[in-house]
Amino acid sequence: MSTYGTILMSTLLFMANAGAADAPWYTNSLLGMEVGPTGAQFGYSDASDNRYCAVFNGRNIVEQCHEAGSEYLVIWVRDGDYAYYNSTILPKAPGLGERDPLREAVDTAAAYDMPVIAYCVVQQGGHFLEAHPEYAMRDMNGAPIGRFCYISGYLEAMKEILAEQLAYGIQGFHIDMLDQGFGPPYGCWCEACRQAFETEHGRKMPAGVTWDEDWNTFLEFRYKSSERFMNALYAHVKSIDPNASVDFNYHGNPPFSFEVGQRPVQHANTADFVTGETGVWGFSALTVGLNVAFYRAATPGRPVQVAMQRGVRMYHDQTTRPLTDIRWELLSLLAHGAFVTMVDKTGFDGGLDTQAYKRIGEAFREVHAKQAHFGQAPLADVGLYFSHRTRDWVGREQPGDYFTAFQGAHKALVYAHIPWGVVLDENVNAETLQRFPVVVLPNAGILRAQEVDLFSAYVEKGGKLIITGLSGCYDRLGASAGNSTLEALLGAHLVEALPAKDNWVRLSGEMPETLYASIPADWPFLVKGPAAVYQPDTAQAFGELIKPYRTTRQKEGKEGTEWPMSPDTPVGPALLLNQVGKGEVLTFAASPDYATASEHAIVEARRLLVNAVRYLHPNPRIQITAPVTVQAVVSDEPETRTLRVHLLSYNIPPQTTPAVNRPYVLPGLIEDAPSYRTTITTSMDIREVTAFNPETRLSRRGNEIELIANDIHEIVLLYY
Repeated sequence: MSTYGTILMSTLLFMANAGAADAPWYTNSLLGMEVGPTGAQFGYSDASDNRYCAVFNGRNIVEQCHEAGSEYLVIWVRDGDYAYYNSTILPKAPGLGERDPLREAVDTAAAYDMPVIAYCVVQQGGHFLEAHPEYAMRDMNGAPIGRFCYISGYLEAMKEILAEQLAYGIQGFHIDMLDQGFGPPYGCWCEACRQAFETEHGRKMPAGVTWDEDWNTFLEFRYKSSERFMNALYAHVKSIDPNASVDFNYHGNPPFSFEVGQRPVQHANTADFVTGETGVWGFSALTVGLNVAFYRAATPGRPVQVAMQRGVRMYHDQTTRPLTDIRWELLSLLAHGAFVTMVDKTGFDGGLDTQAYKRIGEAFREVHAKQAHFGQAPLADVGLYFSHRTRDWVGREQPGDYFTAFQGAHKALVYAHIPWGVVLDENVNAETLQRFPVVVLPNAGILRAQEVDLFSAYVEKGGKLIITGLSGCYDRLGASAGNSTLEALLGAHLVEALPAKDNWVRLSGEMPETLYASIPADWPFLVKGPAAVYQPDTAQAFGELIKPYRTTRQKEGKEGTEWPMSPDTPVGPALLLNQVGKGEVLTFAASPDYATASEHAIVEARRLLVNAVRYLHPNPRIQITAPVTVQAVVSDEPETRTLRVHLLSYNIPPQTTPAVNRPYVLPGLIEDAPSYRTTITTSMDIREVTAFNPETRLSRRGNEIELIANDIHEIVLLYY
């Protein structure tokens, strides 16, 4: 090669490497580890106990993570009690002595080109809060509540803490716990907040939880306080190192409510990407995938990081899950489009569980072998609409009353293997709605005029809308409105909202057969959840909504109605069908979504919602038949004309009752690889079909593919 050619090749290689180096670490990452100690996570630990973190070693952590196949490391550097590096601001973990785990980690990781991210806690009671009571959040009576106030001088203290961590040459921050508490007492009524509120709004703070216009202003103030704090920390880090990443632990999704001080969209977009967390122990098996979709809807076009843990019950429980259990959650998150951080908490002395790293390494190697099959655009037939305003003002301090409908709709679609996505009220627009052939409003009680206009335009142009329960039946402050903002779409007007949730439905053979498939006609069945009596105007009415019996004691207020009573008499239609422009609206007077996630769920209630989707969208691109224990995630790659169907089997053994809190049952652990049959049918021509696992048995008849899978995760590739 000529000298010129050598120089040109060297230049091109340099430019390519420079381009890769310039790309933020999180745009190229799929798998990483978060490692931190166990023993001070609850704060106020014994500062003289030199056993704590005695062997917590950054070098060992990096080497174990590298061997396991981790692409980056999030290392614990600060909690409510200690720093895990040589800090001039914070007390150091007592067992570290002269050692500096952050320096050890950064120096060792450099040899592997492994980004090091500092895990820095913001919101936790402990020695630092105890030493600085002037930073404390306070309840309405002035008592401290064990959290830091975002308007106090704590912001400047946090800036100093982040600056000294950034000086180590780290690649970014994971800043944890940007909440304002997870329940009462609510903060903050400190003097700094009182003054700021009066300056901004020209009046005093409300004296307490009033659920009126003053409380609405107070909630807005709380949301802005969190956002300003996050924005200030983000700007501070970028002013020192524009290339350093910043992400905040996110609490805008179910089961979190207004209490934490985060809205779904507003607080997901305060950093370079959003980071959420999952775990069957805290969020349920179904919500593992739902969380990813929720984060993606909140931050369209941005990467999404989700943290999971190697432990069974929670982050610090010092247990290690079976490999198959780890694989299921890890692969579920990746299939839904996240990049994943595996959380490991060391022993009290900082020691590592070598068996855990063996299992994590095996799972990570599988992901690397499959990495070409993650990250494609999801295919979704149904959009699930989430109304944060309903969460705040109808759910109020019992947000589960709203979440149950949203999560029940999700459960019904997952069990039926119907591809779905999430739509959020904060960033919904016409383009978002048009992506979905069907949109479901699961008890979205509060809907602004702008939202109703969007739904109307969507249906006019051919969209299909499913409305359940009391959608649109509340005013902006969560009071019953006496009518529905959706009446033009319903083709009916509201007569009344039924006062209890143990409501019944009876379908008739006169309705379209698809709507009562697998449900006996003329049989009343419980559809627990909110229900409305509607009088049809332009809509066709089918079936019957039946109110429940009430005992004499119930009528006298001496007995509750939580446990369902049997059906009494019909009070209105069960469902309505209304043609609007080129589209159609199907309204359930009851709440099959709520029923599906309730404690009194029956199969027929779930099928009622699934049948509605199949009636409105009878010819989807892809239909999947599989056991309800199998989740299906479908993605499309138009550039290569490839559909991917990820099949994930949640295969747990039965459990007995626990020693406490009976009759609640904790989830089991997946130990065995399952074997199951699946049928995939497409409405498009398929050139070729393959499965990732060579032992999967495939057969094909036209556009119908049958397979028998024998693993926790399978990827079926359909080339069209």
